[in-house]
Amino acid sequence: MAIQLENLVQSIKSKVRSLKKSKKPYVKMDKSASVKVEIRSKKARQLIDKTLKVADHPGKRSIF
Repeated sequence: MAIQLENLVQSIKSKVRSLKKSKKPYVKMDKSASVKVEIRSKKARQLIDKTLKVADHPGKRSIF
């Protein structure tokens, strides 16, 4: 069991070393238009919820 674990660790180390040697180990993908729209709508929904919560309790605190 210990020998298998050592072999696994060695193989992981060698793969990590090979990735470090290459200039670009991965290609960063840009967000698609639909993901950007979803992020904006989530932020808008959070702002609306926050505003409504503050409006339910006037005089307690400000929105920002």
